[in-house]
Amino acid sequence: MKRATWSVYVALLAAAGPAAAADFSFIGTASTGDGNVIYEERHSVDGTCEQGMFRPRQHEVTYFKPNADESFARKDLEYEVSVLRPSVDFVQPTFSEEMQITYPAPDTLVINWQTPGGDSEQFEVTYPETTVVDAGFDNFVRQNWQSVVAGEPVEFRFLGPTRGEHYGFVLERVENDRVNADHVVQIRPTGMVLRFLVDPIVLGYSNSGALSDYLGLTNIRKNQDENYTAHIRYNVNTTPDCELTP
Repeated sequence: MKRATWSVYVALLAAAGPAAAADFSFIGTASTGDGNVIYEERHSVDGTCEQGMFRPRQHEVTYFKPNADESFARKDLEYEVSVLRPSVDFVQPTFSEEMQITYPAPDTLVINWQTPGGDSEQFEVTYPETTVVDAGFDNFVRQNWQSVVAGEPVEFRFLGPTRGEHYGFVLERVENDRVNADHVVQIRPTGMVLRFLVDPIVLGYSNSGALSDYLGLTNIRKNQDENYTAHIRYNVNTTPDCELTP
C-alpha cells in the first residue's frame, strides 16, 4: 500500500512538472496632456509559469529621455515576499533621489528614502495582507480579474512611500475618453480627505490582462518639488507562454 501511494505521488509530481522560466517585456511611452513625449520606460520581467499562470520574480525598469542612449533613472523590483508587495530599489540620479523598500519581518516593511533636498528619511510600517506596494498594483488588478471584468469594486490598501503610510483605495470600473482599452479601471482613495488631495489613476488593460495605459501621477520628477503627471501607453514585446490572468 505504501509503495502504491508513493507511486501515485511520484506520478503527480511528474505530471505537474517543474515551474518553467518565462519572460515578459514591454515598453511604455509617457507623454503630457498635449502629446509631448517626456520619457520612455523599458520593462523586463523574469518569472515562471506555474499551473498555467505567470508568476513574476524580478522586474527591471530603465527610463530614457527621447533619443537618449543612456538611462536617467532605474528601478529594480523583486517579488519574493508577495506579487503585491515587491522589494523596491529606485534611483533617480538627476535629482540625487534614491528609495529602497524592504521587508525585514513578516507584516513589516522599511522605507529608506534619500530625498531630492538631500535629507534622509526612514519609515517602519506595519501592514495588513491587503496592502499593495508600487508596481504590485498591476498584479493586484490581474489577481482580481474576474471582478474587473464583472465591474465589481475591490478595496485594498496602497502604500504612500514618501509619507510612510498606507491608505484605503478602491479598484473600480470607469469610463475615460482618453483611454481606449478593452478594460478601463481606476484606483482612487476611499478616504474623504485624501480624495480631495489625490487624483485617481486610470488604467487600461487588454483582454489578455496586459497593461496598455496608465494615466496619472508618475514616479519621475518634473522638478525638485513635483512629479510628472502623464499618459503612459504600453506596447508588449514578449509575452510568457502562460496566462497573465486567472
